[in-house]
Parts: sequence; C-alpha cells; structure tokens
Amino acid sequence: MIIFAAILATFVYGMIAAMLGTILPDLSARFKLTPRENGRIAFSQALGLVIASIAVGPLIDQSGKKIALVIGLALISAALFLLPRSSGFGTIAAYLFLLGLGGGIIVVGANTLAGDVNPAHKAMTLNLLNLFFGLGGFATPFIAANLFKSNSMRLCYSVAILTVVSLAVNAATPMPRAVPTTPAATQHETAAPGSTGGEAPGTPAQPRGLFNNPALWLFCVLMFLYVASEVGVWNWLVQHLIAQGIPEKRALNVLSFGFALGLLVGRVAIAPVLITVPGISVLLGSSIAMLITTWAMLRSRTPGVAWVLVFIAGLAMAPVFPTTLAMVQDNFSPAVQATATGIVVTLGWIGLAVSSPIIGGIAGGDPKRLKKALLVLPVMAALIVVVNLALRPYLIH
Repeated sequence: MIIFAAILATFVYGMIAAMLGTILPDLSARFKLTPRENGRIAFSQALGLVIASIAVGPLIDQSGKKIALVIGLALISAALFLLPRSSGFGTIAAYLFLLGLGGGIIVVGANTLAGDVNPAHKAMTLNLLNLFFGLGGFATPFIAANLFKSNSMRLCYSVAILTVVSLAVNAATPMPRAVPTTPAATQHETAAPGSTGGEAPGTPAQPRGLFNNPALWLFCVLMFLYVASEVGVWNWLVQHLIAQGIPEKRALNVLSFGFALGLLVGRVAIAPVLITVPGISVLLGSSIAMLITTWAMLRSRTPGVAWVLVFIAGLAMAPVFPTTLAMVQDNFSPAVQATATGIVVTLGWIGLAVSSPIIGGIAGGDPKRLKKALLVLPVMAALIVVVNLALRPYLIH
C-alpha cells in the first residue's frame, strides 16, 4: 500500500508538472497572454514550489509523511478545480501558485516515503518510482492533444478527479512515523568526507552541522540547474515547436511521445544499472548527454527529427532528479533526511523560478525568439558537469 500510495502521488505530480506547458497555448489564445506573462505565470508556480518544499521537510521529520501528502494532494485538487474558472492573467497566476504549493509538498513527501521501501538501493527505488512521474508527464499532453482537443478546462477537471482518488488512497494508507531526533539518530548527519559541520561521536548534532556540510550545497546547486533545465522543456517546448511551424497537436505529441516517454523509458532502463554503478557516475554521463541533446533539439524544425532528439533528451535527463535525491538521503541520517531533501528540492524550484522568467524575458513578445532563449538549457547542462566533479570528494556513498 505504501508503494501504491507513493506511485499515485508521483503520477499526479507528473501530470501537473506537464500541465502548464500543455495548457499555455490554449490559455494564451483565450486571454491573449504574451511570452513574458507566461514566464510570470511559471514564476508564480515556482514560488509555490519553493515555499512548500522548504517548509515541508521539517514537518515530515517531526510529524511523518502522511500529513504532508494529504495536504499536498488537497491543495492540488483545489487548484485544478479552480483553474478552469480563471478570468485572466491574475487568477491564472494565483491558481498556479496554489498548484505549486501542492506539488512541492508531494515531491518531498513521496520521494522520502519511497526511500523507506528499499534503503539499500534507494537510487534504483527512486528511479523506478519516478518513472511514474514520466508516465504522468506523458499522459497530460497526450490526453490534451488526442482526447480533449487541447481543451484545458476538461483536462484540469479530469486530473483533479484523479488527484482526489490519490488523496483518498494516501489518507487510508498506514505510513511510517517520524524518526525521533536523538543523538544516536543524528550524530552522523554530516559525516561526509571533507565536511566541516560534523559532531564528535556520542554528542548531539546541532542544526548548524547540516548547513555547514559542503555536500548539501553542491547538491543544491546541481538540483537548481537540473530542474531549471527539465521544467524549461516542459513549459516552453510546445510553444517553441509551434513557432517553428509545427502544428499544435503534433507539438503536444512531441512533448508526450518524445520528452515524457524518454523520461519514462530512461528511468526503467537505468534502475538496474544503479545497482552496480555509483550514482555520481551515472549523473556525469547524463549531464554530458543533456548538453549535447538539448542543443541539438533546438535546431530541429520537422516533427520527426524533433521527436527523436527530444526523446533522447528525455533519456539523458531521466536519472538526474531521482538519483540526486537518493544520494541526498544516503548522505544524511534518517532524522534529517526530509529536511535535507526539502532544502535541495527547494533550490530546484528556485532554478525553475529563475529560468522561466529569463526564457520568457529573452523571447519577449516574439515566440520565434524562444529558440534563442532556450539556449540556456545546454548552458545549464555544462554547469551540471562542473558541479558533479566538485561534489565527488564530499560523498560517503
């Protein structure tokens, strides 16, 4: 039941992660939104994600995962039922902020819950869990394009109903209680080689120890860059392809059968590899592949070539998010894992908050300039390679 509950919550988050990029063309047409306004809408969602993920870690460490997952799913349900009632830019931004609050809670809650299932192979477990994120991301644009004819209202109501079902399952599922914060539980929270915040054996770890660990902040920078890249694809790819002359339905299917399917397949394929290959090595290969594929996909103008390149980009990105979270959990004690995870995820959402306005600002009022604006994606992939190399001396796993 724990696995099923975590899968449902992750699937819901996958659907809402692809929601903004899927419904923006319809909303832009209905309310005459510019790329700059779209960027501000994305920023409002990112702000909700940031606030939720930084706040929910201590809540989970003190009160357990269930309360967080129930609150997060309730917020998502409310946002999706309200979104079709939007009257313009202001209300859309407000409801996306609410959606971000729920999403930020779900990411931290579901991934820390899944980490309890198989502590010996967290990277494999979280990659398998997050393939359902890819499945949710695949489902949203596919349903929008092929069943609802890009009708954003029907899409929002359908995902809202599924979220209510997930809420009921998570509320009914028994889940592990919070780990008590004791000296025995926390004394190794900063034991990574090269860290400066560790405590002497047998003494309680102080809160400052977590924040003095260089590994925590390098994980934060890595997640900042990665989420900015991935969500940049979710939010802007469809509009970029439409600006290149590709019809909206085909552009949505490129996002669904290309990027989302690549994430799904990539996480299935990489899971057994992570049993024997260290996560840090998998991340290095992924970041190099991201650099190449994100640059190449921006140069395609035909649907077939775009699909292939976007699919490969999804494969390249697939292991990064779950493997990074698994490494965070491996390097911090159970008593502070959710707090550390929440901090790292928060920096990811800050990456989203920064990148989306930059992309929208570079494009300005001309969607054709998205091709130039999206060059920030390969630049961020190159920076991830640098961070990966800097992180290695501080890992204990």
